[in-house]
Amino acid sequence: MNKNQRFAVLLGSMLLIPAAYRGQENQEKHYSLFNPVPESLMREMETDRPDVTESAYTVDAGHFQYETDLIRLEKERSDSREVSTVLVNHGNLKLGITGSTAIQIGFETYGVQREKDLSSGNIRRTDGFGDINVRIKQNLIGNDHGNFVMAILPYVKFPTSGYDDESRFEGGLIVPMMYKLPGEWKLGFQVEVDRLKDLDLPAMHTELLQTLTLSHSIAKGVDGIAETYYTYDFKAHELSNYINAAIEVDIAKDFKMDAGLNYRIQHQAQKHYFVGLSYRH
Repeated sequence: MNKNQRFAVLLGSMLLIPAAYRGQENQEKHYSLFNPVPESLMREMETDRPDVTESAYTVDAGHFQYETDLIRLEKERSDSREVSTVLVNHGNLKLGITGSTAIQIGFETYGVQREKDLSSGNIRRTDGFGDINVRIKQNLIGNDHGNFVMAILPYVKFPTSGYDDESRFEGGLIVPMMYKLPGEWKLGFQVEVDRLKDLDLPAMHTELLQTLTLSHSIAKGVDGIAETYYTYDFKAHELSNYINAAIEVDIAKDFKMDAGLNYRIQHQAQKHYFVGLSYRH
């Protein structure tokens, strides 16, 4: 089975997930994409951003939610090169299909990448539309009640990038979880396995990611988020640790803005800075 066939199988599996979990749906089971949940019965708005840990909640059936990095600056450095990327409107459009299933389309409206070869000093600049990814989120438990919530989130990334000509098909499986602690504290954690492109080579590797995040209100309408996570590259046998901090502000009903930063702890610099928003309708 070649690379394209493997991704076709993965995508097909994603589309079958909603049918496999119909028995998990709650009292909203009679609501659907074409029979939306009434506004009075909608759950509290939950976002996948601004931390790395995804939300285990789905968008209510028949409603959409748009989340985006208005602007994101990424800086990465390896032994051979230094890469700076600016992304504009790195969006994620989420659509509730049933009471416990949602589909997500992610895209990068515009990106500018500057790559410097550390041995020669040569600089290369590219720009254009970015990659597209398709994800299916299936809530397994806790979508409407209880202190524990869990979901599965398989995805496929399509290499449509105009600014990164080394982009490749990528994919993986994300399992986000969250536990509500006393005092309105929230503890989130996530296990993720990805098939990703190597930074310096056109080859691929398998990577494990695990996160731990803690959030709490720090003022009325303002939440503070602190996160740590690690990745393990099974090919390079390399462990990388990161810290992430962000704030999320309620601007209006179903409208939030956020800002934050993400640092890699190891000597090879990887730093992200971002400002974003989330809107639900």
